[in-house]
Amino acid sequence: MINTAQKQELIKKFAVNTTDTGSSEVQVAIFSERIRQINVHLGQFPKDHHSRRGLVCLVGKRRAFLKYLKLNKPEAHNKLVASLKQVGYL
Repeated sequence: MINTAQKQELIKKFAVNTTDTGSSEVQVAIFSERIRQINVHLGQFPKDHHSRRGLVCLVGKRRAFLKYLKLNKPEAHNKLVASLKQVGYL
């Protein structure tokens, strides 16, 4: 589970402006961190099918947000994907 300090750090890094907490870019970054954490958990507990289902749901939500960004804000999408790849989330 992502804690408050990690979430605040992601918000600061990917926010569009200073008061931004819910933009698509921030939500994709938070989803990516949660996906990474669940992948680590599933490496330790491969039979945890409830967490696996949650992982699939998160991947679907992240995909929807990325599709929205690609269609409506292509420059923001490209910038976000490049920065997430640099950090190792994608």
